[in-house]
Amino acid sequence: MASQGKTNKAAVYANPGTTEIKVVELEIPEPGPGQVLVRLTHSGVCRSDLAVCKNAWTYLRYPTPPNQVGGHEGIGKVVSTGADVDSNMIGKRVGIKWIKSTCGECEFCLASLDASCPSLTVSGYYTPGTFQQYCLAAANYVTPIPENMASETAAPLLCGGMTVWSALKKADVKPDQWVAIPGAGGGLGHLAIQFVKNSKKGKVIAIDDGTKEEFCRKLGADAFLDFRKYSDEELADAVKTATGGPGAHVVLVTTSSQKSYDQAIGLLRPGGKMVCVGIPEGQETPIKGVVASHIATKQKQVIGSAVGSLAETAECLAAAGRGEAKVEVSVLKLEKLGEIFRDMEEGKLQGRVVLDLS
Repeated sequence: MASQGKTNKAAVYANPGTTEIKVVELEIPEPGPGQVLVRLTHSGVCRSDLAVCKNAWTYLRYPTPPNQVGGHEGIGKVVSTGADVDSNMIGKRVGIKWIKSTCGECEFCLASLDASCPSLTVSGYYTPGTFQQYCLAAANYVTPIPENMASETAAPLLCGGMTVWSALKKADVKPDQWVAIPGAGGGLGHLAIQFVKNSKKGKVIAIDDGTKEEFCRKLGADAFLDFRKYSDEELADAVKTATGGPGAHVVLVTTSSQKSYDQAIGLLRPGGKMVCVGIPEGQETPIKGVVASHIATKQKQVIGSAVGSLAETAECLAAAGRGEAKVEVSVLKLEKLGEIFRDMEEGKLQGRVVLDLS
C-alpha cells in the first residue's frame, strides 16, 4: 500500500492548447490488478508532451482534457503492487514509457510493433503520466533500469533513445553508410548521432540551425549543415558534397518540421531510406516529393517508426550502458515545466531536459 499522509505533487495541463501549467497536489492512487505504484524521482520532457499539451497533433482522435497529467519518461522505485503482481517487485527501479500498457497478445505485440496495439494506453494522454511523484503503471510493461545508470540520464532513453534505436534498426544501417539527421541537435537527434557513430559505425550529416553545430560535432557528427542557409535544392547538393557521392543512405527525420520531411526524399541516394519519426504539428500535409515515379525509379523506401518495443528499450539501455550514447541533460524542477515548453517551442534547447521529482 502507498504511504498514508503523503501527497502527490503533479504538473497538469491547465488549459490545453496553450503551455499553461499548474502544479497541484493529488491523491496518491492505489494499484489495481496487474498494476504497480511507482514513486518517481525523475521524468524526461519530450516534444511529444508539448504536442499533447497544445493539442498540436491533429491526428489524435480527441483533444487533451484539462488538468491532464502529462509525461512519459519516468523513473522511480515500485512502492506497492496490486493483485496478481509479484510483491518482489517492491523496491525495484523501473521506467514508465510513452506506451503505458498493451494487450501483449495481438499480432502487432507479437511482432514487436507495440505502438500499433489496438488496446494500448499512452502515458500523459487520457492516462495520468509521469509529471508527478506517484504514478501507476502496468507491471508487465515497466522497464527495469540497469543499476549502473543514473535515473536522470536513463529517463530520456525510455522514449527519445529507444525511438531512434528502433528507427535505426528498421533502416538497417550498415558500417560506413551516411545517415542524415534533420533535428540532430535535439532530444532525439543528439542520441541518434551517437548510436549511428558508436553502435552502427556509420557516418553522420547533422542538420540543424547553426547554433547547434559545435554541440553536434562534439557528439561525433562528420558533417554539419545549417538548414537556414540553403534552399531545398541547395541542401540536397550539400548532402551530396558531404557524402562525396549521390547522397545519404538514410535520412532519419527526428524533427517535427514538415519542411524537413519535404526536403528528405531529395537528400537520399538511389536505394536510400527515409525513416519517419518526428510527427509534424498542425494540419496534416502530404510529404512533398513522395511520388510513385520518383520512389519507383530511384528505388527509395519510406519507413514509419513509432517509439519501440519492450525488447528494443532494453537493447537501447544496454547500448547506452556500454557507453555507445550519453544523454546530454539539464535537470530542472517540476515547477519549470511551462518555461521548458516555451523554450522548446522556440528551438532553444540542446539535448534533453529532465525534471527532478524528488
